[in-house]
Amino acid sequence: MNSLLAVDADIPAGNIIVESIDGDTVRMRPDLRDTEGHWFYWHCRLRGGAGRTVRVEMTSPNTLTTRGAAASFDGGATWQWLAPTGPADWSFLCPVPAGADDVRLAMTPPYAGEHLRRYLEARGHLEVSMLCTSRKGRPVVCLRAGGLAGDPPHRVVVTARHHCCEMMASWALEGLLDAFAAADDAGAWLRGNVELLAVPFVDTDGVLDGDQGKNRRPRDHNRDYLGESIYPETAAIRQRVPCWSQGRLRAALDLHCPWIRGVETNERIYIVGSPDPGMWAEQQRFGEMIERHRRGPLPYLAADNLPFGVAWNVGGNENTGRSFGRWASTLDGVVLAASIELPYAIARETDVTPASARAFGADLAEALRQYLMTL
Repeated sequence: MNSLLAVDADIPAGNIIVESIDGDTVRMRPDLRDTEGHWFYWHCRLRGGAGRTVRVEMTSPNTLTTRGAAASFDGGATWQWLAPTGPADWSFLCPVPAGADDVRLAMTPPYAGEHLRRYLEARGHLEVSMLCTSRKGRPVVCLRAGGLAGDPPHRVVVTARHHCCEMMASWALEGLLDAFAAADDAGAWLRGNVELLAVPFVDTDGVLDGDQGKNRRPRDHNRDYLGESIYPETAAIRQRVPCWSQGRLRAALDLHCPWIRGVETNERIYIVGSPDPGMWAEQQRFGEMIERHRRGPLPYLAADNLPFGVAWNVGGNENTGRSFGRWASTLDGVVLAASIELPYAIARETDVTPASARAFGADLAEALRQYLMTL
């Protein structure tokens, strides 16, 4: 006799609302919590399905990537794609291997607190400190890399997870940070000429709790850089970065993921264009360096960058507040401030995976090196 299926979100960064379980069919949707409007992050645990094929029906649209859903049959250690049942269908089949009693399902391979902890334990080149304490009393991690012992001419700040559901950005950040420890000429140059400050989880509570983060009411973390900040993390960034950089901040990069699927901009890597013509020119110049020096598998074309005034990148997009990128562009010494969008599943027909995202992070580091060498 088959055991009863059970689906829950009682896992790190879990998020799901189960509407019904009928035999081998599960109907479920993302938990929007304090999100204004629709969003698509979900991550759950399936038990009781060993040796069975479970049909999962997402009852909310736009909740599967073009590749479908991500599945792990080893408790979250490795992930694979489960294709949707049809091109316009929000359902998928999950053939559960015999003996797989802890299956994880998600909209894309997640990256939460345990991933960051394991990464930091294995990386001795990073200085780890606490930026601040989150609203829920958690430590917000801040990292430094590069020329920590000397006085390098360039300082760079990199942030990720302003929108906590945008997990592919975290894999890319790992690759960028690793470039600062590389045993080659590029790594040596970065260590000798750049001090980097990174905030891996700007919305720390959201990452660990499994929130959407995007369009959080009354405003999300990436609209909290005008007036008095309402989040401890953004307030701390606004205080820490100018004091730390001492007028030598040259570049500020903010790593994001776009909408879940479809439309050219959502399945291409791109820089979000500034309304300022001078900054847009620098963003394009940096983009050309990414394209020219790219070595990883993920394709990037500077022509894919999204100019201001096109698609969603319009003035009304910041009605609720100012973004990190716009704020960073006003700081002393900054030449380049850019938000970079990395798709959740596909970049120009190439799969975005933890490994390929890390490789793109390394490409960003090399482009940054090439860019700084011109200043």
